[in-house]
Amino acid sequence: MSVGIVLVSHSALIAHGLVDLARQMAPTIALVPAGGSGDGTRDDAGIGTSFDVVSAALAEAEGGDGVVVLADLGSAYLTAETAVDLLDEDAAARVLVVRAPLVEGAVAAAVAA
Repeated sequence: MSVGIVLVSHSALIAHGLVDLARQMAPTIALVPAGGSGDGTRDDAGIGTSFDVVSAALAEAEGGDGVVVLADLGSAYLTAETAVDLLDEDAAARVLVVRAPLVEGAVAAAVAA
């Protein structure tokens, strides 16, 4: 079991690129991108955040010891917090939305996890 990390960005390219970067230093950690306003894939050209993409990322990142969520801008935090609020109580208790610089925070969280 381990802590998973979800990276929420308004840009799918930023979220996926940051996962690539953090994975270089922490290859065994569940790092899940949640970026863009469409389907969340690397090719998602929409700028914004998607509740469905963030919710799916939370489920994918859960490895038993909880999930840490980092985001790029204010509304990305709102999307992440809404997704957490709609989880059942036990699942929500294992998610921590952290307000930290996205790039530095993601790398530090991945190494610490």
